[in-house]
Amino acid sequence: MNCALIMAGGKGERFWPYSTDERPKQFINLFGKKTMIQQTVERLEGFIPNEQIFIVTGERYVKLVREQLPNIPERNIIIEPEGRNTAPCIALSAFYIKKIYGNVNLAVFPADHLVRRVDDFKKALSHAFEFVDSNEDAIVTLGIKPNRPETGYGYIKFIGKELKINETILKVDRFVEKPDKETAKKYIEEGNYLWNAGIFIWKIDTILKNTKVFLQNTYNVLSKVFEDENFKDKLRKLYGKVDKISVDFGIMEKAKNIYVIPSEFGWDDVGSWTAVERYSKKDESGNVVGENMYYFGSKGNIVKSKKKTILNDVEDLVVIETDEYIIVSKKESVQKLKEIKSYLCK
Repeated sequence: MNCALIMAGGKGERFWPYSTDERPKQFINLFGKKTMIQQTVERLEGFIPNEQIFIVTGERYVKLVREQLPNIPERNIIIEPEGRNTAPCIALSAFYIKKIYGNVNLAVFPADHLVRRVDDFKKALSHAFEFVDSNEDAIVTLGIKPNRPETGYGYIKFIGKELKINETILKVDRFVEKPDKETAKKYIEEGNYLWNAGIFIWKIDTILKNTKVFLQNTYNVLSKVFEDENFKDKLRKLYGKVDKISVDFGIMEKAKNIYVIPSEFGWDDVGSWTAVERYSKKDESGNVVGENMYYFGSKGNIVKSKKKTILNDVEDLVVIETDEYIIVSKKESVQKLKEIKSYLCK
């Protein structure tokens, strides 16, 4: 059996003030009429039944999950008492899903990434499930073939040569943190690096075994939580004791049996407003177009506003208007919005 886990507890701070703590990026519609989390579930349609799709999120977002995903069973909403990063989030979900379905295959996805070619995505995912079925201790990740020297993504270095996109499975040498521009160019030239999309496919028992080996404290805390059938009260009391660490740092950089499928399916983690620009309609001067945007002698600008917004003789700006804020930023500095939010929203 194949199940999916969608992680939906992030705050989307680089999209502040459009994305807020009350309604973060995964619950807003950056592309089209559907929100990011709705699109994430939709691309699994006909591939994984709703009964086998789980959402892990914070208590404050449960209502949003129910509103936006009414076809996902309520029992499939896993609630983290507090955010402790992705490693304990995945381990908690593995313990929970095992109680329902046993040692099934589990694909783990972020809730707020973009996939434009769903058929290619399903092809790579299907190949990953098949590999895990016949290699029970394996961890498989989908690595994205890079098309530019991106400094905002982590990379995966693989052993061997690419053969066929979405089908070849290669051994992972190591995970690499976000590089500077020159290092990213070097990775592209060497040809044996892929973008880390944060998508992992493994068996439930493999998740739990690796958690026990590399994050023993987290495993021990969660084991104690799930000793009882009525585990929710105990989870609230004990969850703050798990390690606060990402799955990349906590497990992937240490585990041995990791494989990658070189993939191309129009993926983007949509990490900032400049990512929105890549997939939006633009005029002949490179400005993002929309109902309330008017450009005169301007080029390369991004505007997100409900009011009629006029840009005159300016270049490479990001203008964001909400009920509370108006942000005007150089495009090259838009990544600093997370820091600005931390300063203003203490």
